[in-house]
Amino acid sequence: MSTSSSLPLPPGALAGVRVLDLSRVLAGPWCTQTLADLGADVIKIERPGSGDDTRAWGPPYLKDRAGGDSSEAAYYLGANRNKRSLAVDIARPEGQALIRRLAGQVDVLVENFKVGDLARYGLDAQSLLAAHPGLVICSITGFGQTGPYKDRAGYDYAVQGLGGLMSVTGERDDLPGGGPQKVGVAVADLFTGLYSTVAILAALRHRDATGQGQVIDMALLDTQVAMLANLGANYLCTGKAPGRMGNAHQNIVPYQAFEASDGHLILAVGNDGQFAKFAEIAGRPDWAADPRFARNADRVRHRALLVPEIIAAIKTRPRAEWLAQLEAAKVPCGAINDLGEVFADPQVQARGMTVAMEHPLSDALRLVASPMKLSATPVSYRLAPPLLGQHSDEILAEAGWSAAEIAALREQGAIQ
Repeated sequence: MSTSSSLPLPPGALAGVRVLDLSRVLAGPWCTQTLADLGADVIKIERPGSGDDTRAWGPPYLKDRAGGDSSEAAYYLGANRNKRSLAVDIARPEGQALIRRLAGQVDVLVENFKVGDLARYGLDAQSLLAAHPGLVICSITGFGQTGPYKDRAGYDYAVQGLGGLMSVTGERDDLPGGGPQKVGVAVADLFTGLYSTVAILAALRHRDATGQGQVIDMALLDTQVAMLANLGANYLCTGKAPGRMGNAHQNIVPYQAFEASDGHLILAVGNDGQFAKFAEIAGRPDWAADPRFARNADRVRHRALLVPEIIAAIKTRPRAEWLAQLEAAKVPCGAINDLGEVFADPQVQARGMTVAMEHPLSDALRLVASPMKLSATPVSYRLAPPLLGQHSDEILAEAGWSAAEIAALREQGAIQ
């Protein structure tokens, strides 16, 4: 397990980059957490009193030192480390003025308000860029700033359906349990967060070269369509919409889950050589010699003949025996783990995929670590996900507000 440390850390790749984060829930916070992990100073703007919606998306909640539920939902904790929280009421003129002033002191502003909402407060991209031409602004919405759906609210689940993902996810319609199925995590949100991160880094490089900021228009639906990848290409090449295949692959056979005598495993044969090795291990070398099955294209065309034979063969032996023989022959395969097994896996542990962090309310905070491994500028774990408004005074003092001005803002209800 990785642990946070008080020892000096090497500067992150994005050290010196400042981000004003007006986003909430997942796509925006996932983007800004990635930037923060890479060293950016991220100021999370939250509503006084309630904060990010996901603070209340529990249980489960982080356990406090007495063993009871704290105010911090696990959902929120998973997307907001390495940030500082400033609670601002942007519905108040004083709050709007505060954001405008901070926008002049940062490099990036990320927001996921509905199209046109920020214009009501004078915080729209056009107004901010006019005042701060070097600012990079990333707007994340369900459907983008243009088009007939631009005013709709965007939610990952709906976008998974509208964007085609649920048409290719789930068991085949002609089998028991068939029908549309969403992915188990909010992949449209997560992919949009990652694409947003990439776009921001590109915009920062352009800004550093030219001094010119710009607006990035990110949409969950656009991302969902893009991430269909080979399935989207399949449709555009053929004009035929692919259907649901359960645990099978649209273009590769055998590439799916199979049931051994004591549990399930994944067999992911990627080429004809691997198939020949698998056929030997299965005691069926004739499969690799059969012209119906010798090449992947043949196996895809004759899937209905081959797969039932593989199912029957794999059921005859225990999972561990199959996995040991397949791994020894370098045939891609794997177990199907629950999350307890995932975090107990020696490879996951060796890669440091959990991190313990100090938290004001608990000594037991453990988070999923970043997967990014950089040799010269490693990811750092500097700040636990903040309490609501935890850093309000600190951030404003750094930005030039006096103690009296901060007190006045609090008395006016503009900050918490």
